[in-house]
Amino acid sequence: MVRLLRKQAYRDLFLGVGLLLAAASLVVWPRQAVAAMKDGLSLCGNVIIPSLFPFFVLSSLVVELGMSRYLGNVLEPVMAPLFRVNGSCAAALALGLVGGYPVGARTAIHLYQSGQCTRTEAERLLAFCNNCGPAFILGVVGAGVFGSGRVGLVLYLCHLAASVLVGLIFRFYRPGEGPRGRENGRVQFQSVSVPAAFTGSITGALQSTLNICAFILFFTVAIRMLTLSGLLTALAGVLSALFSPLGLDQTWAERLLTGLLEVSSGVSSLTAGSFTGRLSMAAFMLGWAGVSVHCQVMAFLGDSGLSLGTYLAGKSLHGIFSALLIAALTRLLPMDAPASAYLAEQTEAIAGLDFHRALTISAAAAWTVWLLFLLLSAWVVRKNHRKHICAG
Repeated sequence: MVRLLRKQAYRDLFLGVGLLLAAASLVVWPRQAVAAMKDGLSLCGNVIIPSLFPFFVLSSLVVELGMSRYLGNVLEPVMAPLFRVNGSCAAALALGLVGGYPVGARTAIHLYQSGQCTRTEAERLLAFCNNCGPAFILGVVGAGVFGSGRVGLVLYLCHLAASVLVGLIFRFYRPGEGPRGRENGRVQFQSVSVPAAFTGSITGALQSTLNICAFILFFTVAIRMLTLSGLLTALAGVLSALFSPLGLDQTWAERLLTGLLEVSSGVSSLTAGSFTGRLSMAAFMLGWAGVSVHCQVMAFLGDSGLSLGTYLAGKSLHGIFSALLIAALTRLLPMDAPASAYLAEQTEAIAGLDFHRALTISAAAAWTVWLLFLLLSAWVVRKNHRKHICAG
């Protein structure tokens, strides 16, 4: 099979057959395809757009106006020894921790394209800055899927800790290349005017959000078609047979495959079974992020030349570390699982998170980070002004 796929003619043949089968599935199950599309649109309207759009605007303004440079002057002593990146990269880390996928990756790529970090620094950032946001983990996964705010908080803390661990590991990526020093400056970068940055950030954020929604809609329908056709069940059977010594049965294999493709669909399937197993699998899915999110990052990468392999390796480690941390914590901090009836009611539609709640969480976090950047910038400017006065 591998030899056949190496030949262009056979690759085209398999691709053509796959496209024909996809078209046939839409013809055979039109109602189910429409229902899946509606579920995806509900998820985008209730969660994705209000959670991501403010952070996309914020990240663009931070980079375009050069505020990341001021932040870099403050956090250089932290970012350089820990992650071997310059201080400006702290913008990608901070926004990635609170903004959700793929805000961190988009900010890292933007920093590289604007000349504020090197290629190696950007690839290190991509490995650990593309994280799930608090609105999704606390609201959808914690309160919705597990019916517990405490579970959501533990998941989020483990998610952040695993991200930092991945960053510490990837500081050894290309060990011969350290962070860009201050002596090199950032001469390649020129900040733009406030009106230009504002209008560009708004339009760019809207385009990025629509791109993400397009991938979510595609994978929502694709997973529904794979399930109806029995292909997902067949693949899960093969996977469960391979990993049966580890206790992976058919049901868990289907959940895992769903989460590997699309994280929101994966975590919404964790409605029954061992509480520790569901929690560990949810942590892995959130760390891995899903092929849907990876496609979103690929769209931002474009022709930047940054390595996709480094990013995928980082997300794989993130998922593994998250699952291990949550498994260890459940032994130290036992958490009772909520009633199955409540779970079934809460997870019937993952997109049921109230619009105003999602918007409030994301907007509050965005403005908090924004004010923090403003305060840091004002502090740095004032400090530099005093130095100039003393020098004069």
